[in-house]
Amino acid sequence: IVLGMMYQGAVDATPESLNSMIEFLPEGCYFNCCATSAAQLPITTMAMIRGGAIRVGLEDNIYYSRGVLAKSNAELVARMARIAAEMGRPVAKPAEARKILRLDGR
Repeated sequence: IVLGMMYQGAVDATPESLNSMIEFLPEGCYFNCCATSAAQLPITTMAMIRGGAIRVGLEDNIYYSRGVLAKSNAELVARMARIAAEMGRPVAKPAEARKILRLDGR
C-alpha cells in the first residue's frame, strides 16, 4: 500500500493525516509513504517512525532545505538513509527492495 500526501487526489501532509491513514491499514501491512515539497522530510521521517518504507527524490521535492536546491536525488536519499540509521532502521539494497515488493518473480 502506498500512502501519498500533498498532491492531486491525496490528503494534506500533516502528522494527523498520516497517522489516520496508518490506523486504517490492515494488520501486518507493508506500506510505503511519499510526500512532496516542504512536507517530504517531516512526513517521510514520521512514516519511518511508524514502521513504513519511504520514497524521496527530486520528482517530489527540488529543495534540500528552505531556499536551497537539492544537488541530486542522491543528496535527498543520503539524508534519509542517515536518519534511518540513527533510528536503527536498515536501508534496503535494490535486490532486497525488489524482494520485499515481490518484483523478483516470486
